[in-house]
Amino acid sequence: MLTDSPTKTLTLLDGSINWWGSNFQTWSKQINAMRIIQFLFFMSSLLASSLAHASELAQQLEGVDHVLLMRHTRAPGVGDPTNYSLTDCNTQRNLSAEGRKQAIAIGNWLKKQGIQQANVYSSAWCRCKDTAELLNYGQYQVEHSLASFFDEMHKAKERTQQLETFIASQIKTKGKKALILVTHHVNIFDYMGENIDSGDMVLVKVDGNGRMVSYKRIPRSS
Repeated sequence: MLTDSPTKTLTLLDGSINWWGSNFQTWSKQINAMRIIQFLFFMSSLLASSLAHASELAQQLEGVDHVLLMRHTRAPGVGDPTNYSLTDCNTQRNLSAEGRKQAIAIGNWLKKQGIQQANVYSSAWCRCKDTAELLNYGQYQVEHSLASFFDEMHKAKERTQQLETFIASQIKTKGKKALILVTHHVNIFDYMGENIDSGDMVLVKVDGNGRMVSYKRIPRSS
């Protein structure tokens, strides 16, 4: 019976090991490449889904028939102290530390929705101005029609009409920037008829005269 020599056997064994080693490296690279492709596909699908979900609000606010009303974030208490002054924040009811964090979080949330540019207007009260500033959309502007009438409830109708006129003028000139209006509970309630919490927002569809057609309440993001 003939048998292979030890040298020949070792040569064949080495060849098999080398073949398996070489092909194992190739297979490993192919498997890794497939995993990378699968991961990238998963991430791109996730991103596309996220953008599709997030863009609805942004797209609506780019149009000329939507505006975002927002109540200032948490400022403990009701109304303002007696003899408060709009020129002295120390005499007013102001944002708490929690309220300031809420405003920052809301600004970050809005940007994640794709709202990168906005014209931000605020009531003259410091709690509204601080909220507007902490949204971090650059410089905001104070607007009289957003001023609280908590101490002068008889002015509700007049102030709401002023707000409608202001909205009508702004939607014609804002371009694709979102229009964000930071105001008070009483103003929003009189405009759209619903109580909202501190930091809550209302996406309002308006007509050419700034009057509400429909609305969607957006609870505070955190």
